[in-house]
Amino acid sequence: MRQTIKLASIISVALWMTACSPGEEKSASAGAAAGPQSMEVGIINVVAKPQVIQVELPGRSKAYLEAEVRPQVSGIVTKRSFVEGGNVKKGDSLYQIDSATYKAALVSANADLARANAILASAKAKAARYQQLVTTNAISKQDFDEAEAAYKEALASVTVAEAAINTAKINLEYTEVLAPISGRIGKSSVTAGALVTANQSQTLATIQQLDPINVDIAQSSAQLLRLKASLQQGQLKAAENADVQLVLEDGSIYSKTGKLQFAEVSVDENTGSVILRAEFPNPDGILLPGMYVRAVLNTGTDPQAILVPQKAISRNAKGQAVAMVVNDQGLVEAKIVTTAEVIDHQWRVTSGLQAGDKLIVEGLQKIRPGAPVTPKVISETPAQ
Repeated sequence: MRQTIKLASIISVALWMTACSPGEEKSASAGAAAGPQSMEVGIINVVAKPQVIQVELPGRSKAYLEAEVRPQVSGIVTKRSFVEGGNVKKGDSLYQIDSATYKAALVSANADLARANAILASAKAKAARYQQLVTTNAISKQDFDEAEAAYKEALASVTVAEAAINTAKINLEYTEVLAPISGRIGKSSVTAGALVTANQSQTLATIQQLDPINVDIAQSSAQLLRLKASLQQGQLKAAENADVQLVLEDGSIYSKTGKLQFAEVSVDENTGSVILRAEFPNPDGILLPGMYVRAVLNTGTDPQAILVPQKAISRNAKGQAVAMVVNDQGLVEAKIVTTAEVIDHQWRVTSGLQAGDKLIVEGLQKIRPGAPVTPKVISETPAQ
């Protein structure tokens, strides 16, 4: 009895499977005929618009004015009149050199002038008398010539004495060492009691003007040539302003904007770079000479710039930049592109893409060239 029931159940299941199999086979055939399913991908419509092109270059700050203080006369330093690291103004007294010998030299020069004037008065009177006598033949012509020469020599002696007085006064003034420029003065290399000599190689101190301050920026000659070529070919338009921004060593942005002053006319043979100089206001003294900075300056404007998200650009086995787009047939197409700099986390594409292309930015991991896709617009402009 049990065997009869089991056999009947098996026959029923077999009949049910037989009844269902034609429909399933039909459904499978329909799926095979439909072909591969299209994958939904996120795209952006590539647009071209004017974009200011900036470049970030290394640089170092440098004092706007720098003066090395050296003595102009020899002597013992008797006083130092400034605070190291402080600010001084042009004409402020910095050092006092013992002036006793220079005062004595001035007194001596004045005495020489007085003697020269006395000799001049005598020679002048003698020459005047001889001029009258020679007309009456009371004296010889030779005597008159000698008197005239003595008078001219006395005149020259007065001029020499006056020059000596002028020199003595200058040397006496140089005993007080004055600040040649306004700015911040560094440490002093001498103290009171030190012996200094005229025009010595060792500086007494250095004064630097830090407001405004210069920044020397290094740009490679190759980059400069590419920029000039882009401008000549019309790919870039020359920048209308020469504003420069600074990124400090800690990554912060310097609050003041500088102006590009000039570019060096020669290339450094050791570094292959050209020096650009920018001038920045520095009222708070944040920038110090020798500080490393990065300068951001405008190189021009791309009138038809194409910016795409960085995630939309990949690399093939050859290292070429590749962008995936959806063509008119709704299929994925790989395009080799050329990228320039990164602007706001986006690549600037100089070739390979055109305005109106449907660039795939989402779903790149699930697609391959030639695969059908269903595009879904994410944004009309490139997203960061």
